[in-house]
Amino acid sequence: MDDQLVLVIVVVTALAFDFTNGFHDTANVVATSISTRAMSPRIAVGYAAVLNFAGAFISLAVAATVASDVVDSGAIQSTTVIFAGLIGAIAWNLATWYFGLPSSSSHALIGGVVGAVLVASGPDAVIGDGILGNVLIPAIVAPILAFAVAGIAIVICYRVLGAQRPGPVTRAFRMGQVVSGGLLALAHGTNDAQKTMGVIALALIINGDLAAGSDPPFWVIVSAATAIALGTYSGGWRIIRTMGTRIIKMDAAQGFSAQCAGAAVIMASTNFGFPLSTTQVISGGVMGAGAGKRLSAVRWGVAGNIVVAWVLTLPGAAAIGALSYLVVDLLGGGALGTVLIAAAAVATVVVALVRRVRQGLPVPAR
Repeated sequence: MDDQLVLVIVVVTALAFDFTNGFHDTANVVATSISTRAMSPRIAVGYAAVLNFAGAFISLAVAATVASDVVDSGAIQSTTVIFAGLIGAIAWNLATWYFGLPSSSSHALIGGVVGAVLVASGPDAVIGDGILGNVLIPAIVAPILAFAVAGIAIVICYRVLGAQRPGPVTRAFRMGQVVSGGLLALAHGTNDAQKTMGVIALALIINGDLAAGSDPPFWVIVSAATAIALGTYSGGWRIIRTMGTRIIKMDAAQGFSAQCAGAAVIMASTNFGFPLSTTQVISGGVMGAGAGKRLSAVRWGVAGNIVVAWVLTLPGAAAIGALSYLVVDLLGGGALGTVLIAAAAVATVVVALVRRVRQGLPVPAR
């Protein structure tokens, strides 16, 4: 009975993470379209939510990577380890949202799980080659590739259309952003929702409810798609401002170039099963689109803060995940500790949101 209760809590917590992933990473999808006025904020967020939902059904390659290539499910004795990792990921997402930093939800999830597994089962349970090849190398290559593609794209756009009347050109690029923004939203759902599917599948495998190597059940796919779509629709307005205006002052051509570069890189990575950071990719695209116009167009100080958040995400979420597992283990390592930690996490979030409302500050659902 205790094992089933813990599993239910793990699934609910994973979907809560998926929701925070949605509102945390909304900026990846909509900030460029909003900042160039290609779409109104609410329409852009709703459009992205629908396509995030649809994207979750396209592929299961990333889910398979998270479920089998990051940690060894056979070496993990209890689903409380996965729960602790999820707490680490959610805590990191909320902290970086609070400060308006577009960090990686994907790396927060992987970091949280790895940290909890290290403490619970030791280093042998962590698949180092899988993390290096499927997480760390793509984390370095993908944003650089998006930077280069967006930079080349914006140079071509300016060379080809620079002599044309700005009014019609801007309107055309804004229309193009509707399409490229949709592709980016679809790519985001395809890559990011699968990480939650993979974690739930991993919990089911550890609990003996799913055979190792199996695809996530259909109910897992639907629930993960729904959670990320709802999170996207709620919006992460603090990060949207950072992505849309603080890195560069963006025109429609730059927005179109950044979105196309981001969508192409994410889709290609998803095809290979890489659990990519969509935040890093679109940030690289935005910086590349700015630098392609002129290097001074990019606010490199803001870009530097974002890079620092990227570097800290894996170890930061891992530390919180490890601490969460230690607390759960101290409380008995079963359903009681899991319930208490879950209740404390919910209470902390509610208190934080109530304080922000009383102070007149924006909350994620605004």
